[in-house]
Amino acid sequence: MIKIRGLSKTYERRSVLSGLDLTIESGEMVFLTGPSGVGKTTLLRMFYAAEKPTTGEIWVAGSRVDTMSRAELPELRRKIGVIFQDFKLLRRKTVMENITFVLRFHGVPPREAHGRAYKVLKRLGLHHRQSALPESLSGGEQQRVAIARALSYQPRLILADEPTGNLDADLAAELLSLLCDINYQGATVVVATHDQALLESLPARTVVLHRGGVDYDGTWPP
Repeated sequence: MIKIRGLSKTYERRSVLSGLDLTIESGEMVFLTGPSGVGKTTLLRMFYAAEKPTTGEIWVAGSRVDTMSRAELPELRRKIGVIFQDFKLLRRKTVMENITFVLRFHGVPPREAHGRAYKVLKRLGLHHRQSALPESLSGGEQQRVAIARALSYQPRLILADEPTGNLDADLAAELLSLLCDINYQGATVVVATHDQALLESLPARTVVLHRGGVDYDGTWPP
């Protein structure tokens, strides 16, 4: 699903990633971890071409991402669902509208978009909140809306950036269960996190980034 070769990223004079090699197979669930500022979020952003590497190659679902033109990006992003730490919900749109807006952007007809959105909201126990605005939702509900939005166009790859950062322990456990369920159904899931409790709760593959490269790659704890 993801292949990285010789990846480096430098901001002005500060090197974040250097000569990174990494392969993530289709259907894997992988945690990316490491100290703050090590490049976890930067790496996720490069997977969906929100940032470009300074050097190196990135391949996602058989396509080389780092050389893509703007015109090619929508096709790539239809294969990827992104769950942001700060949710990035549209404040003036309802729960339903937040999801159908993304589906319409990807070219899904209105009726089909509504049906898909309702189906995923029901799966996450939020169909009764479809007309609510984000500000009226709890933190856990907002997180589930963000997940519903990411799942609505049935992506092959799910990227989650510090998804438990704003959640208490119970909601974090619920989120992990949802991600495991998504992975079980065939999607590749990559989670960037510094949450040690999250890492220790599931014996998934864990990649530790340090000083620009991979310091550890295996089950957690080592």
